[in-house]
Amino acid sequence: MEIPETIICVDCGQEARRLTLPPEEGWEIGDSVAYRCTGCNDRWDLVIADDTGDESFTSYASEYRAILEERRVEDPT
Repeated sequence: MEIPETIICVDCGQEARRLTLPPEEGWEIGDSVAYRCTGCNDRWDLVIADDTGDESFTSYASEYRAILEERRVEDPT
């Protein structure tokens, strides 16, 4: 399983870099991954979830991603 080195901060839209080093045995569902935003310095602690699980479940990441996409469409700058 691959975990991204960077994500987009949902607070400010800047890049957040991964703080957590990959485990020797590799990433597994349930592992916690920490990121630090380069813009606002917020820390994001995310838990790796099974993306093939229950389709009625909506993750916070999905909701935040949708909000960011809406903002980009409304404000193309």
